[in-house]
Amino acid sequence: MMNVKGLATGIGSLPFLDAQKAVDLILRYLPCVPFWPQLPKCDMREGMITQFSENLPGLKVDARGVLRFAPVDKEKELEIFYERFIEQDLSYFKLSPDFARGLYAFYQRLKEADLSKIEFIKCQVTGPFTFCSGINDPEGKTILHDKVLMQAMTKGLNMKALWQLDYFKAFGKKIIMFFDEPYLTSVGSAYTPVNRNDVIDVFSELTEGLRASGCLVGIHCCGNTDWSMLMDAEGIDIINFDAFEFQERFVLYADDLNKFLKKGGIICWGIVPTQNYTSSQSPEELTRKIKSGLDILVKKGINRQLLLERLMISPACGLGTLDAQKAEGILGLLNQTSEFIHKNL
Repeated sequence: MMNVKGLATGIGSLPFLDAQKAVDLILRYLPCVPFWPQLPKCDMREGMITQFSENLPGLKVDARGVLRFAPVDKEKELEIFYERFIEQDLSYFKLSPDFARGLYAFYQRLKEADLSKIEFIKCQVTGPFTFCSGINDPEGKTILHDKVLMQAMTKGLNMKALWQLDYFKAFGKKIIMFFDEPYLTSVGSAYTPVNRNDVIDVFSELTEGLRASGCLVGIHCCGNTDWSMLMDAEGIDIINFDAFEFQERFVLYADDLNKFLKKGGIICWGIVPTQNYTSSQSPEELTRKIKSGLDILVKKGINRQLLLERLMISPACGLGTLDAQKAEGILGLLNQTSEFIHKNL
């Protein structure tokens, strides 16, 4: 039985311009589940959509670093893409150093570091709904509405996850792969083409090859959504939510959550606030907030020990838009809260 009680990790983005400093802080504050940092302030190519766009059909980054869907020949580009996908050509789908300097700085540091404390290496990819909702076709419509492109992008993002899994396997550590999906807050709205079954189907397909490789798959959504659809999707091991803002809504899904935990699921509580962070917040205060959520779930019939064994923590969201001092403060508070939970819950 897996016990991850109190383990802390990050979401992905950090605001630093120096990749080495970002890696220093990650290894200092998140020694058990470190992650490679996305550094959008360094380069527009490290933004959460552009970063994963290399070699996906029709996508071009212009001289200013702006991503566009501008195919020269859409059918031909899809044909080339699917040839590489069918061949499972991982190198074709890699993240290059120009688009992911934090990934390569992190990898290099792991080669030199003492890895004895590391329980998991955490990687990430932007999820297909968020990815496709952020790219417009030449008519100005998001490619989320194009089923052919949506399917291709889903397969391409899956390959980018598999490439990371293959790249980091050299360290012999279990990998956690997060798909970051803020767009899921829109599901159920009249303004989105995406429904609950679409989400379940896409993630069941997206996770298949990853879980076969022994990877844990997580979904991060920093707003409120229908959490039951993620608990119902095949292949999702970890659900990461903004516990600081939305804990009261999340615990409404107790019955679905109970089933999810019993089949091996993990809840990653995004308990350290990002936009609402102040230096006066304490590990005791944040732990009390989690405990209040646990108490509600226990009253609804979920085993407390099971909840504790499957409890990880993170910031509520990525830190890439914050100032550097605040980001470091959040990582420090996360580290302290992890230790407090381990000793006191």
